[in-house]
Amino acid sequence: MKSFSISINKKINKFKNTIMVDGDKSISHRFFLIASQAIGVSKASGILEAGDIFNTISALRKLNVKILKKKNEYYVFGNGLGSFKIKKNTSINCGNAGTLSRLLCGMLVSYPVKIKLFGDKSLNKRPMRRIIEPLQKFGMSFYPKNKSTLPLIVSGSQIPMPNEYDEKIGSAQIKSTLINASLLSPGISKINEIKKSRNHHEIMLKHAGANIKIKKNTIIIKGESEFNSFNLKVPGDISSASFFIALTILSKNSKIVIKNICLNPTRAGIITILKKMRANIKIKNIKKVCGETTGDIIVNSSKLKKINCPKSLVPYAIDEFCILMIIAAGATGTSTFSGLGELNKKESPRLNIMNEILNKIGIKTIKKKDSIKIFGNPNLNLKNNYIVKSYMKDHRVCMASVIAALSFGGKWEIKNAECVATSFPSFYKLIKKVGGIIEKK
Repeated sequence: MKSFSISINKKINKFKNTIMVDGDKSISHRFFLIASQAIGVSKASGILEAGDIFNTISALRKLNVKILKKKNEYYVFGNGLGSFKIKKNTSINCGNAGTLSRLLCGMLVSYPVKIKLFGDKSLNKRPMRRIIEPLQKFGMSFYPKNKSTLPLIVSGSQIPMPNEYDEKIGSAQIKSTLINASLLSPGISKINEIKKSRNHHEIMLKHAGANIKIKKNTIIIKGESEFNSFNLKVPGDISSASFFIALTILSKNSKIVIKNICLNPTRAGIITILKKMRANIKIKNIKKVCGETTGDIIVNSSKLKKINCPKSLVPYAIDEFCILMIIAAGATGTSTFSGLGELNKKESPRLNIMNEILNKIGIKTIKKKDSIKIFGNPNLNLKNNYIVKSYMKDHRVCMASVIAALSFGGKWEIKNAECVATSFPSFYKLIKKVGGIIEKK
């Protein structure tokens, strides 16, 4: 995609609007990966059509999985567990998709052939040791030895070994990777969630009829148990919705309705956090669709108070902390967020970069290794010029900066603004719909 910058020179005026955001990224990834292992043709609507998902589709096609799109629905022709056909010297480009690079490794556990996995500049810096070590216990090999970032050569085992693993980080990617490996390994595997994380993978596998059980904090998978194709409706992504929630809260006399959003309790931590900050948020039309909780989010302008965010909520809002830091900048009092070590292991060192942006706009912070104190200013009214660059094209940093510009004022230039297409291709279109003025350069 051609690189471009955007400039924002004016706060957004008051607005009242109803929008729908793009489909959930986590669920969209998992539909293609899980459907590729089902028996029969699976169908999904509402799929996120963004860079990360296109990388997943491309990777599966390279492994001989047939995927078609008809009108607004995607069809995946699955041939069961272990049905990939892998050619010699296969090399898979994962782009910027951390979910793909990790979850796919688990799906290659039963293939004793060498496959090269690599990504873009950002993905090639992200840690892979967290999945390498547990997958080695299933019998996988990784080359070069002791290398813990992409590019990597991966090779599975002819007879992978079932396993039991304690997941202590609170990472849905690690958990989902090990579930994938367990599905392809004979016998019973167990994953003990010492720290809970989002559970889209388990929900979708149950929806598909896979042999997976959950007892308290333990996930039990009976390997080599086939499951059939399934249909799926993908709801809107709460991570994408969070930017419009923030814009509404921080703007005066404004209201927005965001329809059909995934409200999975292991994913909707931002709603809990914002309610603790006294945000005016309501949820309506709650229902279960294909195992996931969905509903409409109604948001009004709010006067926010500080928060000492409980660590227990961090895994349920891990992708929303860029925008939560912008929100805290506009709150009354000093907000504290801790247990954020995972942020610096995302597409960019998000904790460090967002701290720099907050300081740039005059917000005092105290940042430590995995925590930040933000001294909010509800009267923040910027007048200066601000340039956002050198943020590793992190889509969430970019969108958080857009919301800061529209909420707090000043004259902003944001480089590499095309990066939002990684997760939220309709972002700028929706910003314009609610009245934001953005100039593309």
